[in-house]
Amino acid sequence: MKLRTALLQILPGEGLSEQLEIGREACLRAKEMGADIALFPEMWSTGYVFPQESEALEAASLGPDSMFIKCFAGLARELRMAIGITYLESYGAFARNSLALFDMNGRRVLDYAKVHTCDFGDERVLTPGSDFYVRELETEQGAVKVGAMICYDREFPESARVLMLKGAELILVPNACPMEINRISQLRGRAFENMLAIATCNYPEGKTDCNGHSTVFDGVAYVDGEPGSRDTKLVEAGGAPGIYTADIDMDMLRDYRSREVHGNAFRRPELYGIMVSERVEEPFIRRERRR
Repeated sequence: MKLRTALLQILPGEGLSEQLEIGREACLRAKEMGADIALFPEMWSTGYVFPQESEALEAASLGPDSMFIKCFAGLARELRMAIGITYLESYGAFARNSLALFDMNGRRVLDYAKVHTCDFGDERVLTPGSDFYVRELETEQGAVKVGAMICYDREFPESARVLMLKGAELILVPNACPMEINRISQLRGRAFENMLAIATCNYPEGKTDCNGHSTVFDGVAYVDGEPGSRDTKLVEAGGAPGIYTADIDMDMLRDYRSREVHGNAFRRPELYGIMVSERVEEPFIRRERRR
């Protein structure tokens, strides 16, 4: 089973209707390229631009069953292609940075809100998500267990580790920041240590504080009959706008996960209690941190 993932590294437009039209056209092109899953960059509904004032923020946010979201559900069903659409979500009187994932039948299988909001910056006005989820996603190639992280989530190894422990085979990562050697190395490391695939979609150059370099890593570091360690990177885009695809060999990944030493094979969780301690000491005390 080979799963073709399309990273929609595209520039945003002006206003919701333009975002919908640009996003729809990108999904159509992804399908023409044989994609099984199309992934948008972070908070596509606004182009990762959001007001700081509460009333304006509420006005810019969308309900999870808004027409914008329903259009992508219908498009997924029409194209027989899974779509991960990102948006500024209305959450009561607040707003969240969210992703909705639809399977090839247009069925909503995953809702995820960014857990690690950037509280040291503009995202301090957003409400963090409360958990990580893994769901089975139906594609034309078969089912795959999928979870999600959003941008800053990937900088915490716990995010990918929790998803691995919940059974994820593929993590989708919408992104909106400069992707350079260290952040890209984080993704390589998360895929390697958890023996899973990670697909990250960033905005291209031309979007403020973004530079493209969307990636897919499949996490398979060692293959029988091949000397040394294998390069797990399937694709790294340049900075230009475009749709970039990668074929993830799920059969190879599943075989690898069944016999290699990483992931959950030899962990010692009885020794990891400090990992869930809420205590924070110098030099890591930050006044912006939510309590």
